[in-house]
Amino acid sequence: MASLEQLVFDNSYARLPPGFAARVAPVPFPDAQVVSVNPAALRLLGLDAEEAARPEFARVFGGATPLPGMEPLAMVYAGHQFGVYVPRLGDGRALLLGEVRAPDGGKWDLHLKGGGPTPFSRGGDGRAVLRSTVREYLAGEALHALGIPTTRALCILGSRTPVYREEVETGAMLVRLAPSHVRFGTFEYFHHTEQPGHVATLADHVIAAHFPHLAGQEGRHARFFAEVVERTAELVARWQAVGFAHGVMNTDNMSILGLTLDYGPYGFLDDFDPGFVCNHSDHQGRYAFDQQPRVALWNLACLGEALLTLITEDEARATLTLFQPTFARHFLARMREKLGLKEARDEDRSLLEDLFALMASSHVDYTRFFRALNRFDSSPGARNDALRDHFLPPEGFDGWAERYRARLEAEGSVDAERHASLDRVNPKYVLRNWVAQQAIARAQEGDFAEVDRVLALVSAPFDEHPGQEAYAASPPAWGRHLVVSCSS
Repeated sequence: MASLEQLVFDNSYARLPPGFAARVAPVPFPDAQVVSVNPAALRLLGLDAEEAARPEFARVFGGATPLPGMEPLAMVYAGHQFGVYVPRLGDGRALLLGEVRAPDGGKWDLHLKGGGPTPFSRGGDGRAVLRSTVREYLAGEALHALGIPTTRALCILGSRTPVYREEVETGAMLVRLAPSHVRFGTFEYFHHTEQPGHVATLADHVIAAHFPHLAGQEGRHARFFAEVVERTAELVARWQAVGFAHGVMNTDNMSILGLTLDYGPYGFLDDFDPGFVCNHSDHQGRYAFDQQPRVALWNLACLGEALLTLITEDEARATLTLFQPTFARHFLARMREKLGLKEARDEDRSLLEDLFALMASSHVDYTRFFRALNRFDSSPGARNDALRDHFLPPEGFDGWAERYRARLEAEGSVDAERHASLDRVNPKYVLRNWVAQQAIARAQEGDFAEVDRVLALVSAPFDEHPGQEAYAASPPAWGRHLVVSCSS
């Protein structure tokens, strides 16, 4: 394992022309200390728990003692927020500390959130609060463990420094990792400020670093856009399949690599509700669960417009038509996996849509139902009471269950084999809002053991974790209508 001092930086974004970012020194908390560290993310950098326990770890990642090779900067971007174009956003409370070469040859952005004001803070203090820091820290690992592309979280740095939002809150910092933090809104900024040269420079930078098979080729920009469309469609299909709502799909929160980026008011479905709105600030339901595919396509159209100095309008329009079939293909593939179906058949869509209608009418818990489906008994006449009991009236499930049984029989499905397979597909644990809130409340009292406990659970969501079954339960009464907003 490497030491902090052995981390190798290769800061390609810092080498882009002036105007892509502002160089900013972090403003550390005076009492910053590591309160939780993610072992999996440590390993990505070639570090271990012993290295994280050194006092230098908090000083380095809290911005007090930058390592040689770090070049902290705040990236500029714009974006459509709730459908309205905002011409200049940028990293208002985040800093790209540097890009680290990993032991496997890859590269990771080290991104510090809460490191103080930048030229893009728009009058803000540039700080993060413990509440949102814990939520992002846990969510990145929860989605990664579910097989969903995402930023990762390295550690939380705690502080007693107060931060003022709607009320006085506890300050904190988060260090997150991603191959890139370039967003749709980064391209929008240079397009709408009429800097076509910078649009081309940015596109070629991203292609060289992350789409090297396209570098230098004729037509590379159109092919690049097509791959971004396809990655985004697959990402949203994976969100929908696990019941994840992002909550604030502004174009500045959309990763050019198809990663889940900028966790704010996200939420996993409890009761199945297609119109679930997890963001208290989303009064019109723009980012409701069932609207996510539509919004993703709208955001891609904004990106396509930003690329019109590199591709033709006809190319952009034709590329956008890839989204819906790509999304549908990936979504149906994920849902067949969740149902334990090995073959693709024409009737699969209606089988799935009818199940969703039943689940919605009975307010069936999404994750608990699919976990229970892992033990479906396909024997003729089997009642499957553990599944029937999710529905009101239970008889409503019987007709669908018979269709499902016949479908399994038609492809020769064997219960024991399917049960074992589904245990690796349908999670027992997802990061429900009430679970995250419970961890936040303990952390605000200075006890981070619950954060670490939840991190371990959501990092292995398919395991049983004996003695921890309460975390897989539907929300208690106090946790059913938690308010989560964009405030952070």
